[in-house]
Amino acid sequence: MTNAPVPPDYARFDDLLSDEERAVRDRVRSFVNEEALPLVADHYERGAYPAHLTPRLAELGVLHHSEPVVDGLIAHELERADAGLRSFVSVHVHLAGSAIRFFGSEEQQGRYLPAMARGELIGAFSLTEPGHGSDPGAMETVARPAPGGYVLYGHKRWATNATIAGLVVVWAKLDGEVRGFLVDRGTPGFRAEQIERKLSFRMSVSSELFFEECFIPESQLLPGAKGLGAPLRCLSEARYGIVWGVAGAAEACFEEALRYSLHREQFGRPIGGFQLTQEKLADMYAAVVQSKLLALHLGRLKERGQLHHTSVSLGKRTNVRHSLSVARTARTVLGAHGITADTVSLRHAANLETEMTYEGTDEVHALALGRHLTGLDAFRG
Repeated sequence: MTNAPVPPDYARFDDLLSDEERAVRDRVRSFVNEEALPLVADHYERGAYPAHLTPRLAELGVLHHSEPVVDGLIAHELERADAGLRSFVSVHVHLAGSAIRFFGSEEQQGRYLPAMARGELIGAFSLTEPGHGSDPGAMETVARPAPGGYVLYGHKRWATNATIAGLVVVWAKLDGEVRGFLVDRGTPGFRAEQIERKLSFRMSVSSELFFEECFIPESQLLPGAKGLGAPLRCLSEARYGIVWGVAGAAEACFEEALRYSLHREQFGRPIGGFQLTQEKLADMYAAVVQSKLLALHLGRLKERGQLHHTSVSLGKRTNVRHSLSVARTARTVLGAHGITADTVSLRHAANLETEMTYEGTDEVHALALGRHLTGLDAFRG
């Protein structure tokens, strides 16, 4: 048997990182390899999130906002394990957490953010409704003024973390304008139910939310969040993480296929020695290189305050497509072995099918890019 080599450093990628960035990456990678990966297959099959890892994530310092490239490297490493792990952190930090950082009062920030960073309070974010996914501005959830606050009425869906969260950031229309509300667990009139029987993102907690005469005190309104641009700004933060995360999934699939190709023998030699397999490996390698370099470039732009939301659409759409192609191709290298839980590629492929359509579908990001390129809006006539 041929021992699998360590894949070469893609385009000398590590040379482009600082010592601190590499140290964070290596620390999270060790956690993923030693503590997360051994649990993934079982939890994915059972459709359960490994909640006991949350304190360890807090110890690693990944449950609070960091510098852009560090945030990206964390997302990359977490999704090497599973998109559900990356999504848990992304929603907690970059959707719920960002909403409070960007739009919350000092009192709200002091009350929630330190507890969230310690993993003592889990955050969720609820924008999507059953009838309004790609067009969130048409939401039907409303807040009506009441003495001392507001009353929420509505139905939300696909809110990650919500059934395990202590806090949900909920977006609703108040006098026709989109506003953000901080809804604590146990608030009367608020109910969260887990969405079961998923075929993808099985290690992620997906929830359906119901608001029935749910009273929210005035102090729980996000004062700085006015209009649809507020939740979309938070989504841009999370989508940036997806650009990195899916590159991590692609890297895991490529490395699995490379290892297998050097150990699996047919016709008297390793399948990695056949031309068609080598072409697959070369295509996957190129896609991983391109995805990681694009993610890093966007991260450096973000550090300089130069990252436009359209570039996030470009990165999310491009890297999800690259990564899904890598995962599917890797599974073909693995053959029948690739449909077992002992391998990662088909699981990543299933997750990536979801990532094609969540936090902005592939088509919506294409239209965002098209509008930027042409100046013409194809969303509405």
